[in-house]
Amino acid sequence: MRDDTHWVGTWTAAPAPAEGAAFGNHTLRMIPRVSIGGSALRVRISNAYGTRPLAIGAACVGLRSAGPAVVPGSSRRIKFGGEAGATIAVGALVVSDPVDIAFAPLSDLAVSVHLPDDLPASFGITGRYARQTNYISPPGDFSAAEIMPVGRLTDDWYFVSGVDVVAPRETGAVVALGDSLTDANISTHDGHHSWPSQLARRLMARQSGRPMAVMNQGLGGNRILHDIRGDSGLRRFDRDVLAQPGITHAIIMLGTNDLRNRSGKPEEEVTAPQMIGGLKQFAMRHARGIRVIVGTLTPFENETFLPGAWNPKREAIRQEVNEWLRETDAFDAIVDFDRALRDPDQPTRMLPKYDCGDHLHPSDLGYRAMGDAIDLALFEVKP
Repeated sequence: MRDDTHWVGTWTAAPAPAEGAAFGNHTLRMIPRVSIGGSALRVRISNAYGTRPLAIGAACVGLRSAGPAVVPGSSRRIKFGGEAGATIAVGALVVSDPVDIAFAPLSDLAVSVHLPDDLPASFGITGRYARQTNYISPPGDFSAAEIMPVGRLTDDWYFVSGVDVVAPRETGAVVALGDSLTDANISTHDGHHSWPSQLARRLMARQSGRPMAVMNQGLGGNRILHDIRGDSGLRRFDRDVLAQPGITHAIIMLGTNDLRNRSGKPEEEVTAPQMIGGLKQFAMRHARGIRVIVGTLTPFENETFLPGAWNPKREAIRQEVNEWLRETDAFDAIVDFDRALRDPDQPTRMLPKYDCGDHLHPSDLGYRAMGDAIDLALFEVKP
């Protein structure tokens, strides 16, 4: 890699404990949609929640054509320290050797990983919800197959946690840290409707400006202060945000699930000062040179996804946290997602056209409105 280039994350999936997954001599074909393109990449594979080392028998990457198929002639072997396979330690990840392959911005790759061992649910599979179709083969190594046979479909990410690209030195990257509202839960399947996806499209459509990649580290159910379906935002901040290659900006939108207290534990019922204290930690812990942007919390009055999760007391806390976010100088900037989605006549609720119907998650149009609410000038190089 030349001195005038560096590695930048062009796609990510936040590691989390998968629910009920198991594998045995299967090949996974994951279909990441990149933000920026390039001519060389490397792949990151995570064993963050494994209870023993994870064996990778073989891996390939190619340009996805349709379904589980790759464009003929585009498949490349992925190597790890010059070897075809790798063993990933418990709680660790492996970064592949560079792979020469040209791919366009906003295009789909196919990353295929053969898992030769028996991996029962007790292994601790690393994975999370994808909101798109990925593929699992029948038993066998089909990593190099142009058209991989499909044993079953999945709408989860498994083990593959990042794709990095060699990019010019001036290229930056924004990491989105959030929950299901960042991960675009309930949006149209395979539609790439998340607000980070919309931000990536807007950044790519500019006629000028600093090149910027976008990494979506949304994780359904995620909270600022307490673990649920994976680590809390504060626990995963270093790994999922600060450690991402090429990061220059972070957008943090967390707190809705703290309010909702899905687990129903009295000791996890939060106050506004507790939430504000957690948000302040993101601002205090960020590395030098990274701009931290914060998003306000969107309305969810009378949500049906978790009936009873909204109440006037929790709404008052949401309002207090949002007003603090609008007034504080702790962060470099703010994105007012609340104002972008709320009904002006009933500000405790989303505008109906932006509501998917459960009064918690936005519609496809709502996610787009969130992406459109972000000022692209935030990502320009300061003079």
